[in-house]
Parts: sequence; structure tokens; C-alpha cells
Amino acid sequence: MSDKTDATRASDVAFIEALAELLRKNELSEVEVKREYGEHNWLNVRVARQTTVMAAAPAVAHTPQPASAPAASPAATPVAIEDPAQAPGAVTSPMVGTIYLSPEPDAKPFVAVGDRVAAGQTLLIVEAMKTMNQIPAPRAGVVKRILVEDGAPVEYGAPLMIIE
Repeated sequence: MSDKTDATRASDVAFIEALAELLRKNELSEVEVKREYGEHNWLNVRVARQTTVMAAAPAVAHTPQPASAPAASPAATPVAIEDPAQAPGAVTSPMVGTIYLSPEPDAKPFVAVGDRVAAGQTLLIVEAMKTMNQIPAPRAGVVKRILVEDGAPVEYGAPLMIIE
């Protein structure tokens, strides 16, 4: 590859990362841009925020409590829905791409829930622009949750797994 191609690729990656940051900073749901380099040379980029649709809680028959039983206070009720990105051991995606949990199809995954990992150990791969980017463990710990599926798309900043 020529230096110009490498420089263009680096510029494109920086451009996409800037778009992802713009999306996050301005709480946009989607941004789409066409960057033209010449008559037959362009880059189309669409960066979208993954939205989570919350399902309604299933209806539960109400059983009346005796008058002597105190009502549960909101503070005492555990929060059923948590944001994994806010968990103390969350590992988030540094880029938009496709997740791969193993080094190649039909190979054993890099890690599984319950595995002890060392800082810097490869957890998974994010493919972005035909480049396989190994995502290392930011610290040593135990894999508590894997929040993504193999082959799934992921956005910048999305939680990938929890390490405690």
C-alpha cells in the first residue's frame, strides 16, 4: 500500500471516530455522511446509536396485603434494570464494528464467563473497515458477564463485557 492510502485510511478512521463522538456528545440517534475524494472515490458512513427497547413488565395478579403489612418503599425496591455500561468493570467498545468472540470461526472463544483474565489479554475482536482489532482486558479480573453475541454489530462506547 502506498503512504497516501495509509494516510487516507487513518484519516477515515479518525473521521468515523469523530462522528461517533459527535453522536454521543449531542445525543443524536444517527448521523450519515458521504465524503468524496474524487469522481469514483468516496466514503459513505452511517453511524447509529443502538437503542434499547424496554419490554413492558408482564402483568401480575395483585394479591392484597393485610392492612398491618407496611408498603414497600421505592428505596427498598431493587432496581431490576441496570445499565451495563455504568458497571464498574465494564469493558466498552472503542469503535463501531462487528464483534467476534473467537479468533476464527469454529475456534474456542477467547474468554468465557467465569474465566480469570490478565491485564492486556485479548477478550474479543472488533472488526472495523476490514481490520480485526483485538480488544485487550483493561485490568486483571474474572469475566462476570459477556454482553454481546458473536457476529453482532456494536457501536462506539457500547458495553462488551463485565470484568470484576
